[in-house]
Amino acid sequence: MKAAVVGCGIMGRTHAKNWVSVPGVELVGVCDIDKDLAEKVAGSNKTKAYTSFAELLEAEKPDVVSVCVPTFLHKELVLQAAEAGVHIVCEKPIASTLTDAAEMIAACKVHGVRLFIAHVVRFFPSYRDLSAKLKAGVIGEPGVIHTKRVGGHPGRAKSWYCDQEKSGGVILDLLIHDIDYLRNAVGEVESVFALKRMTEEADYALVTLRFANGAIANLEGYWGYPGPFTTAVEMAGTKGVLRYHSDDAVSLKVLSSRKASDIGPSVAVPKSPAYHDPYYYELEHFAQCLANGTEPIVSTEDAYQAMSIAFAAVASAQSGKPVRMDDFAQERALKGDNSDV
Repeated sequence: MKAAVVGCGIMGRTHAKNWVSVPGVELVGVCDIDKDLAEKVAGSNKTKAYTSFAELLEAEKPDVVSVCVPTFLHKELVLQAAEAGVHIVCEKPIASTLTDAAEMIAACKVHGVRLFIAHVVRFFPSYRDLSAKLKAGVIGEPGVIHTKRVGGHPGRAKSWYCDQEKSGGVILDLLIHDIDYLRNAVGEVESVFALKRMTEEADYALVTLRFANGAIANLEGYWGYPGPFTTAVEMAGTKGVLRYHSDDAVSLKVLSSRKASDIGPSVAVPKSPAYHDPYYYELEHFAQCLANGTEPIVSTEDAYQAMSIAFAAVASAQSGKPVRMDDFAQERALKGDNSDV
């Protein structure tokens, strides 16, 4: 299987080095409009450098391409790859608008190519262990959940990260990790309430999700945190508590009740104590799905729904009021799905 990467920033580098390690996969090229950057990444991975995505597709004819460019550029390159008959791994979030996301999903279906959305948190061993224990009933019925995802600001003045229309800010770009993860682990979200504060130095959000099963989750996201990149999850249920903190030496703690992350922007890439990088597990999984015709653990519907919840959170932060997901979906349907928050 031949793989390629477009976008040679932090995430492009991460995809490139992990594609090289996936059995049965050959990294045939990397692409970036910055020639020096493309050549540096190509050199470190013993592959070819391109500055034109069209030329890479024509010359190398890859089977799959990782799209690792800024979010607002995803649509253009995904459509280009789909038209060329190339399968796609696209970094999260799918796009900067729900309309673009829907068009990308539809185009990939029309051209008969697979679209995989890289929600990598699903592939972190500790997070997978947490959700497996939750679903197995180790702590009974989930009640209250807290997540934390904080780190330095990835953008500087005039960076695309600082443009809310291009990046979606801390909610769409960072907290969407926890939104997707919890929707998979806990179930469908009924309503969203969010608070958001942004300055030149920081972008902070606190998002509360109410699930159909009655559980409530508080998600904290922060760009501009003065300390190291940190993630944490605590799940309290009727029989105990599951707890994970990235600073702990022990990846996962189960507390039972007695009754029973040098090139490009400074984007934090979370670390894991696992033998392989979680990005490796992610790409290996997508490669196996292509080889075997199986479905990925993260579907395009999952990724789209996570975006919908994130945009509902943005709407809530703007209005200061809770947003019901069924009302949010109905409002979009009435608008013909042609406008975004």
